[in-house]
Amino acid sequence: MNYDEINAQFYSSKQIEKIKSVHIAIAGAGGLGSNCAVCLVRAGFVNFTIVDFDIISPSNLNRQFYFAEQAGQIKVEALGENLRKINPNLNLSLICEKITDKNIDAFFEDADIIIEAFDKAEAKALIAEKFLCDKKPFVCASGIAGFSDSDRIKVRAIGKNSWIVGDEKSDVKNLPPLAPAVLVAAAKQADKVLEITLKN
Repeated sequence: MNYDEINAQFYSSKQIEKIKSVHIAIAGAGGLGSNCAVCLVRAGFVNFTIVDFDIISPSNLNRQFYFAEQAGQIKVEALGENLRKINPNLNLSLICEKITDKNIDAFFEDADIIIEAFDKAEAKALIAEKFLCDKKPFVCASGIAGFSDSDRIKVRAIGKNSWIVGDEKSDVKNLPPLAPAVLVAAAKQADKVLEITLKN
């Protein structure tokens, strides 16, 4: 299967080449990261670095792009397997490590666009502190818990090259993480990446 032929129905040849040239780094392979990656692969992106140190648990299956038989597997490895079922010709760097202030530069130095897709506040703070004012486009998320009124999930510019997706209020400490809102936010992150790529 030639994925370029599929995308030729929707993009110009110049747009396809531009999309294929971009290297995207995704920090986190949970609800946001796994579903954002799906959207981006379907949109034609092929170059990814995905970093996460977690394994798949049954409780992830209500909102993350994994399957029951993958429970217990390393998330980044299972995600790579699932993404290649969409497009076998991906260039994936799958890193099963916890991001720290000591390794963050090495993990993301080759990326053109960085997506923050963590669920822990301390991890979000670490990557935001590093890339919020960086020259590289940075798309993060905050406030995607609960259900109803999905229009509350917005995209807001928070700097020249940074955007935040979410309602910036709802918290998984008080509301459950559920597929509809999580997928809306993940799709909005992916849409912003596509916009950055095609308009810049």
